[in-house]
Amino acid sequence: RGRRGQVKQPIRDQYEHQGHPYYASARLWDDGVIDPAQTRTVLGLGLSASLNAPIGEMKFGVFRM
Repeated sequence: RGRRGQVKQPIRDQYEHQGHPYYASARLWDDGVIDPAQTRTVLGLGLSASLNAPIGEMKFGVFRM
């Protein structure tokens, strides 16, 4: 168990460090962190913006990868 613990501990430490919400936001991997008390306001703004934006006609074919 000693050797196994020595191998696993650095991995756990890295996960703990990189799993913090500010770690991802600092690297612009997401749109930011909001205060939980502001969730309703931010969600309402996002829904309002999405419902008021016109959706144009799609004029492209199928993308093949």
